Amino acid sequence: MIDIENLHVHYESSEGRVHAVKGININVERGQFYTMLGPSGCGKTTTLRSVAGLERPSGGTIRINDEPVFSAAEHIMVPPYRREIGMVFQSYAIWPHMDVFNNVAFPLQEMKGRFSKAEIREKVMKALDLVQLDGYEDRPAPFLSGGQQQRLALARALVREPAVLLLDEPLSNLDAKLREETRTEIRDLVKRLGITTIYVTHDQLEALTMSDVIAVMDQGLIVQEGSPVEIYRTPAVRFVADFIGLTNFIEGRITSVTANGSNMGDVETASGMIKCELPTGSTTGDKVVIVIRPEDVNLMPASTAAGGENMLQGEVAAAMFMGDAKEYKIALKDSAIRLRLHPTTEIDEGQSVLVEIPAERCRALAG
Repeated sequence: MIDIENLHVHYESSEGRVHAVKGININVERGQFYTMLGPSGCGKTTTLRSVAGLERPSGGTIRINDEPVFSAAEHIMVPPYRREIGMVFQSYAIWPHMDVFNNVAFPLQEMKGRFSKAEIREKVMKALDLVQLDGYEDRPAPFLSGGQQQRLALARALVREPAVLLLDEPLSNLDAKLREETRTEIRDLVKRLGITTIYVTHDQLEALTMSDVIAVMDQGLIVQEGSPVEIYRTPAVRFVADFIGLTNFIEGRITSVTANGSNMGDVETASGMIKCELPTGSTTGDKVVIVIRPEDVNLMPASTAAGGENMLQGEVAAAMFMGDAKEYKIALKDSAIRLRLHPTTEIDEGQSVLVEIPAERCRALAG
């Protein structure tokens, strides 16, 4: 549906020529919700704008529905209005001097002579109904709430019935509770309509809850691509593990590798010996960093019999009540580990504890 091959984008800045996107490849299947996730300046919005035709790449090919809309080799650059896309910008780009109806109708009115007034009205009212703004068509756009303006921008993107929907951090201007509600609405709507969607965000929770596929970007490159579960549970590099969710890192050196081909092995750390999944091809003596998610850590009083593997001694350095959980910071011999437990957990600051890390839930990355 959307194919991006070896895409490069350069631009000039006050500091010289910047290589913003460095030869990435993306394939988005029909009806898929594909998210580009990463920090500011990683190239995700530049990639999205290239698909929209708002940026001219310096190399590569972009195809929509098997039709090239950009090709450096063939000197093809299809203008945005001729691409089968709808786009929602971070700022919404609402026309403040127009009412709701005319904001949504504007893309159709610009296609002069293609639709009659009756057809435009029918399409606009259908789009407003989809985003639950029916009855608001005569309201001045600035009089809408932030959430309603976001839905208005979405209606304007959908009114042309595009094959592809492009969303550039559309929820960043909403408060936390409204973001939670709206991300569910957007996901349900595009899935119901079957629209192929590319979504850009720096918010990991948006990416995990909305996406079929996530591409994590860093410095103009895709460093890992996969389902939300794959990205969260099996990060390929430290950047992904650190960027997605709350993560603990413990550095160490491999002392043994299991011979049965399971990729399990023992890692010696300053806090104790830890058995975990090792990187493919690991050998004894390799430096690694162990990745442990807070929800995978068990905490027990120091008086508990320590008979199992991956049991480390520590002390509670901090205990913070968060409403739906208690977050603990446990000081180990030369590092610290964070975990979240049920809010009724009664383990206090200063208490000696045992930290248990199930071997099957911790993973080592190349150090």
